[in-house]
Amino acid sequence: MATAPADVRSDREARLDALRAALDSGTLRGARRMINALHPAEIAHFLESLPPPRREITWELVDRELDGDVLVELSEEVRAELIRDMDTHEIVAATEGLDLDDLADLLAEMPEAVTQQVLRSMDHQDRERLKTVLAYPEDSAGGLMNTDTVSVRPDVTLGVVLRYLRMRRELPDRTDCLFVVDRNDRYLGVLPVTSLLTEDEEQSVSAVIDSEVRGIAPDTHASEVAQLFEGRDLLSAAVVGADGRLLGRVTIDDVLDVVREQAEHPLLTAAGLEDEEDVFAGVRRSARRRALWLGVNLVTAFIASWVVGLFEATIDQVVALAVLMPVVASMGGIAGTQTVTLIIRGIALGQIHSSNARWLFFKELSVGALNGAVWATVVALATWAWFGTWQIAAVICAAIVINVAAAAVAGVLIPLGLKRLRVDPALAGGVILTTVTDIVGFAALLGLGTLFLL
Repeated sequence: MATAPADVRSDREARLDALRAALDSGTLRGARRMINALHPAEIAHFLESLPPPRREITWELVDRELDGDVLVELSEEVRAELIRDMDTHEIVAATEGLDLDDLADLLAEMPEAVTQQVLRSMDHQDRERLKTVLAYPEDSAGGLMNTDTVSVRPDVTLGVVLRYLRMRRELPDRTDCLFVVDRNDRYLGVLPVTSLLTEDEEQSVSAVIDSEVRGIAPDTHASEVAQLFEGRDLLSAAVVGADGRLLGRVTIDDVLDVVREQAEHPLLTAAGLEDEEDVFAGVRRSARRRALWLGVNLVTAFIASWVVGLFEATIDQVVALAVLMPVVASMGGIAGTQTVTLIIRGIALGQIHSSNARWLFFKELSVGALNGAVWATVVALATWAWFGTWQIAAVICAAIVINVAAAAVAGVLIPLGLKRLRVDPALAGGVILTTVTDIVGFAALLGLGTLFLL
């Protein structure tokens, strides 16, 4: 019977709890044995869950032959912290045996002197392959690819291919297909392993090749690669140069890393935090990173307060408006957040462009107006029951409709405008949206109050 996912998780957590208990009790020999029995990804997860002093002690317990595999699994900040305390020869030793795509990710964060020493320690063929990967941006298909591929010619039989594979004795990890190339290494298509195993051995590769599986250009952005894998249900894909030659392949494990980063990015940047920020980073470093956006938020709060100050006389005479101001701002803030989140997601997935932005704008405006009218009526009735005056109820009803509609408009235009300015919408969109909804909400409520209640 297969082990249920919940059982797997509970078993892993039990092992990690036992490891924590061993570290707490100071039994380092038992802790060493337990930590090295874990998968490298589990070791990385455990290290990231420790404060820096205990993290350093635990890192020393990891067998040196596991260093490279663990470093690859760590977040960038934690990895950099551990690498700073490693000697150059330790880093070089840790890189031995790593897949070229993982090695390229690791070297991208290393000092130039370390990178050169690692390159010198490699044989000529692997060195040239690694230089090929390093030549492309980290967030591109070329930066994600591994040059370790198996290619075959279209004019040989499946029986010949099988004998060739038996001579190799092993295949690269996550090989679900072989790549078919001509004599000049130009990519022609793929030979699925399933076809190789089930078709007649006397058939030629050209008879069973799947030529509809197109290759990916090396400069394709990582987010587009992830979309291709999702849309085509791929496990691996060929990376093909402008001349049509096979350069390498991207596999699903690298794409999953991209998907995870894309999922975390809007959440962190919306709060003014960096991607892969270390939860246990030092107080000064964490405070310094967060101070900027706290300052920006303070400036926007002063702007909103200044708007409120313009209507000080109105508030003095109609105190109920001061009580109701948070309601108006909150309704606009929630409505705007809903819209801006959908728009940022659509931008990240490549669903929003100039041809459909106008339609989307009016759709979100209509949604905002409809929701604003419904909930403004509810708030107006509650206000009338609370204060016993229909004039104040009418004012807050109109203010909520105006603010929710304005929030919908801002939720569409702010991310699109920031994207046009090449500013990350997830980073600045929330702060600007909050400012807009606060100012519009306060101005609408207090402005209408001044016109109709005084």
